[in-house]
Amino acid sequence: MDINNPIHVNTFEGLCNYLHTATLCSTNLEATKKFYVRAMGMTIEGPFELSVDEMSGQRNVWNIPDHIDYDYYLIHRPSVPSLVNIRFLHLKQETPHIHQSYSCRELGSFSLGFPNGDVHATDQRVEDQGFGRMAPLQEGEVTRDGKTFPYYETIHQGPDFVHCVSLGRGGGMPQVSPIDEETKLGGPGYSAFVTDNSDEELAFYLDVMDMKFGFDWVWEASPGSALGIPEGVPFRFAAIYAKGASQNHLLFLDYKDGIFEKSAAPSRVPNQGIGMWSFETKNIDMVLANAKQHNAKVITSPTKIVDPILGSTKTMTMETPGGLLIEIFQTL
Repeated sequence: MDINNPIHVNTFEGLCNYLHTATLCSTNLEATKKFYVRAMGMTIEGPFELSVDEMSGQRNVWNIPDHIDYDYYLIHRPSVPSLVNIRFLHLKQETPHIHQSYSCRELGSFSLGFPNGDVHATDQRVEDQGFGRMAPLQEGEVTRDGKTFPYYETIHQGPDFVHCVSLGRGGGMPQVSPIDEETKLGGPGYSAFVTDNSDEELAFYLDVMDMKFGFDWVWEASPGSALGIPEGVPFRFAAIYAKGASQNHLLFLDYKDGIFEKSAAPSRVPNQGIGMWSFETKNIDMVLANAKQHNAKVITSPTKIVDPILGSTKTMTMETPGGLLIEIFQTL
């Protein structure tokens, strides 16, 4: 792969496009390969050779201390290039884990979603690789435009306390995001975040990044829910999409009984787990202006860097009200 060219550059209607890359940090390279490559059928590339200047640029933009060394990998699904990339930083030193358990009450970065055409087969592969699940695979029905379709879903316990959701729709209903028609595998097609202040968290994406609601519902926990919260507990379940996009969305959970658990560390690199979401913009100066207008926390101002996944870019980082690190890049 040419380090000077991004894997895909998108046209989009709003100021920012859909979720392009999720950054995952871990000291456990083998478990990461077992889960995302062997179980979920993704491809890993790397480690990439980075020059001193390239790594220095990354450290400056992402605020990674000099004493934390890492190798840079790309985990992706080449047959469906529009899906979310995983930027994997293999840490050479221990850092705090964002989460300390698989509790769905813990605040912060929560999950990656893997829509696919055969959830049962995926569930079996995950089990064969030695990973658990939050609950047995669930089957149900969903109604769209007066028609009823079957759906299948389970939440796998991925490495570093990351929830990884396999979900499929049957009966000819389109999957949540594109899949490889030959292998029937897909994802990541979205990512989720747990917040105790959804109004403030969602406003960040709407006001600063010019995104939109896909849906905004209040549901009640069902019996045997993989979320592991008591039956009947109401929770806000909202989706944010880039304008004009139908995939790579963001999900937000806010439990209305007010019971949350503090994460062990902030949802930001180089803490272990999902520590950053990355989005392409057509005008990074406008994003910065929006951030200042709405009093969003800017971590690093727009800086020119070269990245193996994103190519040559002008990049900045912000922090959402819930503490998640957001990377905004404009391709040069």
